[in-house]
Amino acid sequence: MKVLGIMSGTSLDGMDLALVDFDDNNPANFRFLATHTYGYSPKWEKRLRDAFHATGQELTLLDAEYGYFIGDTVNRFLVETGAARPDLIASHGQTVFHAPELGYTLQIGSGAHITARTGITTVCDFRRQDVALGGQGAPLVPIGDRMLFGEYDYCLNIGGFANISYEDEQDRRIAFDTGPANIVLNTLARRVGKTFDAGGQIARTGKISPGLLEALNDLPYYRDLRPKSLGWEFVETEILPVIDRNELSVTDALAAFTEHIAMQIARHIRGGRVLVTGGGAYNKYLMERIRAHTNAEIVIPSPQLIDYKEALIFALLGLLRIQGKPNVLASVTGAPRDHCSGVVFEV
Repeated sequence: MKVLGIMSGTSLDGMDLALVDFDDNNPANFRFLATHTYGYSPKWEKRLRDAFHATGQELTLLDAEYGYFIGDTVNRFLVETGAARPDLIASHGQTVFHAPELGYTLQIGSGAHITARTGITTVCDFRRQDVALGGQGAPLVPIGDRMLFGEYDYCLNIGGFANISYEDEQDRRIAFDTGPANIVLNTLARRVGKTFDAGGQIARTGKISPGLLEALNDLPYYRDLRPKSLGWEFVETEILPVIDRNELSVTDALAAFTEHIAMQIARHIRGGRVLVTGGGAYNKYLMERIRAHTNAEIVIPSPQLIDYKEALIFALLGLLRIQGKPNVLASVTGAPRDHCSGVVFEV
């Protein structure tokens, strides 16, 4: 089955599309047919970034219009790449709210509107059922880590937030967000007119503030037991106020927060091989700092896998949903049982 996985993360650096050909009997036998990232226009980036503060009516309209936008992007992708028409679309959507402790999460980008634009069956809304069952609704990628990348001891993805997955002593897949990552680095970089800190070059020149580093590492989230996950709410209410109270230059704040990311990741790694994907894998300074805090082998794969691993795994989640097989692991999210999640909009 040919499945088009679509991922748009909290860092809003673009929409990732990965068309994947899966062996129905063994999804680990897969190959990329086409991949591309479409950056957001300033207008779309602002609309998505401001969605957190939108009214109910505005958010409902945005959900529909963003669904049409995703559908139009799919059509553009198929024309520009000349790729075969997929059997299925699996779309993550854009997270606006994520508060599982209060029983809700929201990813916009209406699957009904994607199907209407493309004429292709679409699976979306993968997180809400897990939250309704009492789980975190995140991370969802670890089932793909287990099925597709089991040769690694750890799978680490560094996007807007950094998350890690691995098998525990009872051979259960464990996964959780280690903390915010690019979502904060990019926010700080924008304060000096940059979209992001390319390669960690700005952070590298900064001085790490022991006071800020201690304050960040002392936040209660890092002492919470898993399962646990994060959203923009945590950044807005916990992270940015701590950074701003220290009144550091952006350069020094970037240095301290990069060190914080590395420390929070490394504390969960006990040697072995670590597969690193997501935009953070290109941050050479961050990779150096992670290596400085652990003796594990840090494996940086091909750019295609770095950039499209999450889109690939959402394609897998869509395939499993259509097959009626579990695609969410209770050991990861804290739900009472494994389950098959996602809303299907058929042609």
